[in-house]
Amino acid sequence: MYARTRIAAAAVAAIGALTLTACDTGSTVVDKPKENATAKADSGKDAKKEKAAAPEVAKVGDTLTLKGMKSGSQLDVTVVKVADPAKSANEFLEPDSGKRLVGVQFQLVNTGKAAYSDSPSNGAQVADSEGQQFDSTFADITAGPSMSSGLKLKPGAKGLGWIVFEVPKAAKLDTVQFTMDSGFADQTGEWKVK
Repeated sequence: MYARTRIAAAAVAAIGALTLTACDTGSTVVDKPKENATAKADSGKDAKKEKAAAPEVAKVGDTLTLKGMKSGSQLDVTVVKVADPAKSANEFLEPDSGKRLVGVQFQLVNTGKAAYSDSPSNGAQVADSEGQQFDSTFADITAGPSMSSGLKLKPGAKGLGWIVFEVPKAAKLDTVQFTMDSGFADQTGEWKVK
């Protein structure tokens, strides 16, 4: 019995060490947009002035380049639009009492050498001004088609769609985040909403 306990304890210690090693991979937040890679959005400003200086922090309409866990896995990710509040496309599926739906339209372009296959909503989050983070929810909104739950992109291909979140009505949306590989990749893209 004692030998089994020692073996079990050694196995738990080994798994714990592997878990700590896996969690400490040097994860980074990417929030500096690519130069001249702003999505076409009518901001009411002169286009020449916008191209002159890239913003310090990514905002809605900007593109971030993110790497995945697999060698050659890379996406250019753009937060195209934010619908806040968003309206449910199904009259029978409304948000819980005291909550609202928020939709974020993402464009993903496979700029890597490897095929991309994932459920993008698993790696998307929004955060409010208090720092509370909210994961995506399964909902369709009237703003447009949802992002595919099983998106597959060959190199050079792109995907476009809405990812929906349920947040408290009083929450002030501050940032949108996206991480490849269902949220497990080392790089997380972050966009300021306002």
